Amino acid sequence: MIARREDGYEIALDPDRLDIDLIHHWLSTDAFWALGRSRETVEQSVRASLNFGLYDVHGAQAAYARVVTDLSTFAWLCDVYVAPAHRGRGLGTWLAGAIRDHLAPYRLKRVLLSTLDAHEVYAKAGFVPFPHPQNLMILDPGQ
Repeated sequence: MIARREDGYEIALDPDRLDIDLIHHWLSTDAFWALGRSRETVEQSVRASLNFGLYDVHGAQAAYARVVTDLSTFAWLCDVYVAPAHRGRGLGTWLAGAIRDHLAPYRLKRVLLSTLDAHEVYAKAGFVPFPHPQNLMILDPGQ
């Protein structure tokens, strides 16, 4: 466990606690960026990432996030998902802050994320808009 709130929610890095079936369901059916993602892809992404599970007082998984990183220079925070029944409690902001704090000792040059509609959540954890978005490029998967 890396963090616990007074209300019993906790964040852990233990991969054995992750409910891969639940994470796959969340991402493939309710996360607009991952709709239709296969279970195999979810499993592979979990294996290749630093994973943060957020659990309720009963130990049931309530949220998930993963970080793709070399733990030296760069990290990409992605697949952040809070289950609908647990939304509105500040869990997304708490999770983002706990991830920020966990990564801090690595002194990474960049920790990036992409969000369509949760800018306020991430701003509370210290994220700001990319200062020079014209410098970013993406490899077009259609090419």
